[in-house]
Amino acid sequence: MLSDASPDEEGTAAPPGRRRPPGDRVALRGDLRSALPDAAAAVVVTALVFALLWARMESGASDTVAVMPFMDDPGTYWMYLLSQAFGWSGLLWAWGTVMLGLLLSGPRPARLPVSRQVLERWHRTTSLTTTALMSAHALMFAAELVRYETKVAWAERLWVAFADTFVPGWYDSGTGRIAIPLGQGALYLAIPLGLLFYVRHRIGANTWRRLHRFVIVVYVLSVWHTLLYGTNVWYGEWPRTVLWLLQLPVAALLLLRLLRPARRAERLGPPGGRGGAARPAWWARGLGRVVAGAVLVGLVVVVVSGRDGGRDRPTHPPATAPHAQETD
Repeated sequence: MLSDASPDEEGTAAPPGRRRPPGDRVALRGDLRSALPDAAAAVVVTALVFALLWARMESGASDTVAVMPFMDDPGTYWMYLLSQAFGWSGLLWAWGTVMLGLLLSGPRPARLPVSRQVLERWHRTTSLTTTALMSAHALMFAAELVRYETKVAWAERLWVAFADTFVPGWYDSGTGRIAIPLGQGALYLAIPLGLLFYVRHRIGANTWRRLHRFVIVVYVLSVWHTLLYGTNVWYGEWPRTVLWLLQLPVAALLLLRLLRPARRAERLGPPGGRGGAARPAWWARGLGRVVAGAVLVGLVVVVVSGRDGGRDRPTHPPATAPHAQETD
């Protein structure tokens, strides 16, 4: 999840008219090494979230148990809790890397706590960490399904877990019929969109920038997946409200980035005029600004009104599993 403004494209790290030599290109191997501290912090956060989810399940305060009472046993369902923990830390890291990307590609702040190059490196490393956390979230969900499907042979258990987790449209139970494909879409877009940065000198900076703009779709799908399938935010209570609140700065920075992009070529001049974009591009950029503004207003309305799509907590929670076990 990288910004579409980088030093070698914008000329902030190299004199105008001079391209970086190939040896100066950012390498994936170097960023993977730089991401180690970030990944370690993500592991610590995941462990803390896991401990919190375990404690809430043991105390009887878990919303997951309120949704699925049969899961009232953290010792048995620890892989599901770990999947939840990876999902929450992944969403937090996705929020951070999107915020960094919008900050870097929008109006340049007069003062930054660190250099722009450091912010760009943080943006790249948090992007890599986010993808790893998303992958771990999916893998632990699959592992829980393997443990759960006890009535069939191992080969079939592995296939069912793989298909339910990674094959779009295969999972066929409850809200997962919509939420699981949304999460799959986020993961399958995040991997190539993030890694394309490291081969942009081969595909062309303009092509990479056009593709990279779809990163915001990854984030939207991730939040949508969480709102639909995150049992800890199913009900219209403070955790769901906080999740909605966190989207306000993202929408505000996105609107600001569209109104005042860092790249001069993306600024909205007269349509079709000298220095302005062609009419289709001009209308597309104008529509993007309108949509971003409408989203920001909609988020404010949701937060202020409290109508955030949360369910009412049932008096008698369901007693059945959301995904029936396979039978011989």
